Amino acid sequence: MLPTGAKDTQLRENNSQKVHPQPMEETINQNPEAVETLISKIFTNISSLKSAYIQLQQAHTPYDPDKIQAADKLVISELKTLSELKHFYRENNPKPVCVSPQDSRLAAEIQEQQSLLKTYEVMVKKFQSEIQNKDSEIHQMQQQIEEANQKRVKLEKNVKLRGLSMKESEGSGEENGFLPVDLTPELFTSAVESACKAIHDFSKPLINMMKAAGWDLDAAADSIEPNVIYAKRAHKKYAFESHICQRMFSGFQQENFSIKLDNPTVTKESFFHQYLGLKEMDPLDMLGQNPDSIFGKFCRSKYLVVVHPKMEASFFGNLDQRNYIMGGGHPRTPFYQAFLKLAKSIWLLHRLAYSFDPHVKIFQVKRGNEFSEVYMESVVKNLIRDETDQKPKVGLMVMPGFWIGGSVIQSRVYLSGMKVNE
Repeated sequence: MLPTGAKDTQLRENNSQKVHPQPMEETINQNPEAVETLISKIFTNISSLKSAYIQLQQAHTPYDPDKIQAADKLVISELKTLSELKHFYRENNPKPVCVSPQDSRLAAEIQEQQSLLKTYEVMVKKFQSEIQNKDSEIHQMQQQIEEANQKRVKLEKNVKLRGLSMKESEGSGEENGFLPVDLTPELFTSAVESACKAIHDFSKPLINMMKAAGWDLDAAADSIEPNVIYAKRAHKKYAFESHICQRMFSGFQQENFSIKLDNPTVTKESFFHQYLGLKEMDPLDMLGQNPDSIFGKFCRSKYLVVVHPKMEASFFGNLDQRNYIMGGGHPRTPFYQAFLKLAKSIWLLHRLAYSFDPHVKIFQVKRGNEFSEVYMESVVKNLIRDETDQKPKVGLMVMPGFWIGGSVIQSRVYLSGMKVNE
């Protein structure tokens, strides 16, 4: 019989010993062939995953959305297969309490493949993000193409509005003697300048012929607009320019320019076609082709109101030219050709005014109106007020003004009762 202390020591030693129900080798190696088959499938799957990943990379250079989508599906399929193998292994091989060195190497290898799998998953997500970005870029490009097509349609419409086909604008424009013209406010402003210059240019031969015929120019100027106080005697030339302006622009606010038409309905495109058709032509050549055209009727009617019969009789000693014009002709005399240049500039301005949508509106300034820097421009720049504090007043309107869109083209006026700042 053992002493009491010896019994306690023996019990502690027996309790410290571990008891395994079965060896671990038996658990792991119950079916070694199945494990080897699983490992073989894993390596085959990893190889397929690598191949799919390479295809995904190649599909980006050059960028091919269809190939990228196919490679992406292949990568996802291989990842799913690998995930299924992993779950199959875990279900059939519960985690052991302890493992042998051989099993540790296998576990490490599986862990390495799992890490590689995570890397591939990250790369796949990256490529999917790039695909989304590319899709977004493609969508933006499609929108840009659509916008470009809309602009092209507008340009083609503008070309048709100018009366030119695309081929004419590219090749035959120079052969026809003119280049394509854009319908812009700047074009109309330029036409206003040309019309103003044409009035000034025609007034010169008119005044010279009046001098040669013995006309009293002071009396003639006063009869046009009486009681205008001129800063200089030479400024009375503006009375004759005002006379020409008033007669030439009468009826401008009407679409037919006060001319009777067989077909009163005219489209805006037709107005611009008429502008382009006459712009580069000699007006006398145009009238030679069609003396009774709408332009021919315009020239005939305006000549008869601008040049008074008494004035013409004093110039030429007879009314033969006037009678010839009233009979439907257009004489080739220098005086009438000078007038045709004026008529052409006013006619072109009217054609342009009604080419716009909405059309350009004209406004005129009456004598006695207070001068407005917004709506008026003085034809003489160095005028100053006299001793009175009254605001400058309009004496003559030399050129009307226009509203085009939201902009104003100023009327040109001569101010009465001013002094020249020498």
